Formats: sequence, C-alpha cells, structure tokens
Amino acid sequence: MKPPYEISSKILNLTASISEKIGEIKSANLFKPQTKLRKSNRIKTIQSSLAIEGNTLSIEQITDLLNNKRVLAPQKDILEVKNAIEVYSILEKFASLELSSLCKAHEILMNNLIDNPGKLRTSSVGIFKGNEITHLAPPGKMVHSLLNQLFDYLKNDPDLILIKSCVFHYEFEFIHPFLDGNGRMGRLWQTVILREYSPIFEFLPIETIIKERQNEYYNVLEKSDNNGNSTVFIEFMLEIIQDSLEELLKSPNTKITPIDRINNFKEIIGTQYFSRKDYLRANKRISSATASRDLRFAVEKGILEMEGEKRMAKYQFI
Repeated sequence: MKPPYEISSKILNLTASISEKIGEIKSANLFKPQTKLRKSNRIKTIQSSLAIEGNTLSIEQITDLLNNKRVLAPQKDILEVKNAIEVYSILEKFASLELSSLCKAHEILMNNLIDNPGKLRTSSVGIFKGNEITHLAPPGKMVHSLLNQLFDYLKNDPDLILIKSCVFHYEFEFIHPFLDGNGRMGRLWQTVILREYSPIFEFLPIETIIKERQNEYYNVLEKSDNNGNSTVFIEFMLEIIQDSLEELLKSPNTKITPIDRINNFKEIIGTQYFSRKDYLRANKRISSATASRDLRFAVEKGILEMEGEKRMAKYQFI
C-alpha cells in the first residue's frame, strides 16, 4: 500500500531545483569532493546526527577518535560515535531495498548500546516530550509487515527517488521499528537510498542542516502525524537536500587534476566504451586539447585501453 502524501507544487519545484544543482555539481566535477572535504563532511554528519539524539561529543573530539587519539567524554557517547564511524565508513555495503541490510546497519550503529541491536521490536512504544506522549507507534506485532510494505513502496512505486527517500524517512520514524536508535537510523537510511541514486549524496552533510533546523524537523514530523500524511515532511527534507547541494556548490574550488577528472568520469561511465566527445560532455569546463591530454595520460598509465585513432578512438577503463 502506498503511504499517504500529495505531490505539491512546492515538491515539484524543489525536485526540479535539486536536479538542476546535481547537474551543476557534475559539470564542476564536485560530485565526489576532495578527500579533505569528504572527511570534514563525514565528521559533521556523524556529529550532527548524534547531537540531535543528545550526544555531547564535538567535531574536534570526533576527529580525535578518527585519528585514534584519546578522548575524555562519557563512554556511551564515545561508543555511539565509534559505531557511527564504522557504519558510515561502509555505506556502499548496504542495500537500500533490503530489510535485512537495514537491520544489519542498526546492529552496527547500536552495538553494545541496547539489547538485541538489529532486531525489530515486538512490544509497544511511545515517544514522550516531557510527560506528554507525542507519538504512539504502531503495535509491535505490526512492525514487520509495515516495513515490508514500506520497502515494497520503495522498490516499486514510480515516484522520483528523491521523493521516495523522504517518504521512507518519515514512515520509518512513524513505524519506529526498533526500541532505540530510530532517529539516527532514519537519517542514515535516507542517505543510503540517495547514495544509490547519485554518489553526490554519500558525503553531503544533510544531517548538519537538519541539526541547524532541529526544532523544525521535529515539528514537521509531528505535523505530518497530525495531518495523516507526509507532505510537509517531504517539502522540509527536500529543502534540506537543496540547501546541502547549495553549500557544496559554494565550497572552495580546489584544483582538479587530470587523475581527478579521470576517476570521476569512471564513476559515471563504468566499463562502457566512450569517445573523447563523451568525456568532454562530462567535463564541460575543459578544452578538447585538455581532454586529449587527460585520455592520453590515462592510456599511458594503464588506466584506459584505446581502440582506433584520433577522432575515431574509443576508450574503456581497464
């Protein structure tokens, strides 16, 4: 069954804007940021997603943990960060359409933090704000079937994956399938879904902007609950994605080397044969002569094999 939501004009405008920005990022060869920026964004992502849940570690402390330095902080907070570092470092191993993969991610994320991490809840649970209950999750006996329906929607519905990733995020929080860790898992899994859609999203600090708008994040979750559909949450998350892409476009333009262009193009073309014209289409800011030099360099280094000569030449990654 399809989750309830409407495709508003705001959603249409945001998806169009996001698609346009993705195109700009690809043209600027920013879709896989430089190593330093990737590491910085990953640290911000982990710090922000866990801070939303009350973790106290700073960006500097998480950086120290990544560099195997000693950190003075509550052991629970340190363990949460170490688990998050592990799970975000293997994002490519998770399959967005598989429930078993999601449970494995939860097992890593919540390892030694709760009993039976990775296991779906079977008991009832409610979310409280102070003494007031703000969300009563579906009964435990319904969790497995509701998640199966949600994954069926993700696999088979014809709507744009940008929209479906937001719907999944909301519905996951509504179902609240685990006893703990649902907030960080919902944000993580939207990243897993989006990463399969485009590699741009692997290192995009979406959680950082959610943290900056944390109150609004919880308000739109609650409003969607009250409305009985996720439309306002979809609009909110698409705004977050748009802002994250805008930040990436504004990031300092480090010098792109020939090997950067070659490696970035490999992620686009895979093992298909391609021409110099194809390479130029993906690297619109370079000249034909630069494209020829890049390709010649890659052939000499054994990265590419070439068939034919001059304009008729075809290339393939080895």
